[in-house]
Amino acid sequence: MPEISEAAILEALSGIADPATGRDPVSGGRIQGIHVKDGRVRFALAVRPGEGPEQEGLRQACEKAVAALPGVAGVTAVLTAERDGDRRRPTPLEDTKKGAGIDNVKAIVAVASGKGGVGKSTTAVNLALALQALGLQVGLLDTDIYGPSVPRLMGLAGKPRTDGKVLLPMENHGIKCMSMGFMVDEETAMIWRGPMVMSAITQMLGDVAWGALDVLVLDLPPGTGDAQLTIAQRVPLTGAVVVSTPQDLALLDARRGIAMFDKVKVPTLGIIENMSTFVCPNCGHESHIFGHGGARAQAARLGVDFLGEVPLDMAIRETSDAGTPIVVAQPDGPHARAYLDIAAAVAAKIGAEGARKPPRISIV
Repeated sequence: MPEISEAAILEALSGIADPATGRDPVSGGRIQGIHVKDGRVRFALAVRPGEGPEQEGLRQACEKAVAALPGVAGVTAVLTAERDGDRRRPTPLEDTKKGAGIDNVKAIVAVASGKGGVGKSTTAVNLALALQALGLQVGLLDTDIYGPSVPRLMGLAGKPRTDGKVLLPMENHGIKCMSMGFMVDEETAMIWRGPMVMSAITQMLGDVAWGALDVLVLDLPPGTGDAQLTIAQRVPLTGAVVVSTPQDLALLDARRGIAMFDKVKVPTLGIIENMSTFVCPNCGHESHIFGHGGARAQAARLGVDFLGEVPLDMAIRETSDAGTPIVVAQPDGPHARAYLDIAAAVAAKIGAEGARKPPRISIV
């Protein structure tokens, strides 16, 4: 594969006319932070605050021009209006839309993690079910094309039906769901490049009959790569929830995830500490296998909210594997209560109307 030089990228971009200035984006000083790795190109287009919607066509043209270069496997261009000295995080109710919304969907919340293995998908599923338990209409979209988990976690199998125009989401436990895992066999390896991944995600967002929803929960792929960055840039996210375990390595990756959302002006609603404690089912001794309190401390350090902690418990794992997540399998238990409290905090942050307060649960 030929090496992709920054000079070649700039030359390709210099042939594009910026409709706002009449100049090309290179001479106009719009191009920032070109990064090339394994044939994938990423860069930013500097725009003035509030100018983003008018410059979407320019962003697409820039991506198309660079994608035509030999050796390019994928391109991600993002619009950034960040100014020097401007580090304020947007609030959840500020306008953060990058593209057209989804009809009748009031809010879209991404559940993300800086790395895999921290229980992000289990958290996303139980958060969706907890939001529903609070009286909201909820959908769940699995955007992890390479490793979809929602079908197994939600106890769903088979292929979605269509009305001839759009796909009809699968449904279980009262949650409407869509996932690439419904389209392919569970053991099939998805060997797709970036544009194909984004095309699939776009279709699952816009070409699905979601109906009227208070919240659509997105289970993002782990990490901060092309797919995550492009979703954060192009989908009108109301906010993001970051999941981490307490140890330093996971928290380092969580910081990167929050930094990514900051860059694309998506509010971080808060951090969840998963696998926070382990209580031995035989003797009752509490152990901090991955440490404890790291996510709370990290949230305070970064100036974001700490949404709550969820323990490491066999019941959560067993109910998830069985397709009956803990919020529906043991709705009156302490683990369900942890998710309900987190859901109540998220609902308040996104301004979800009609959300009830979590029921008081007596634990004997």
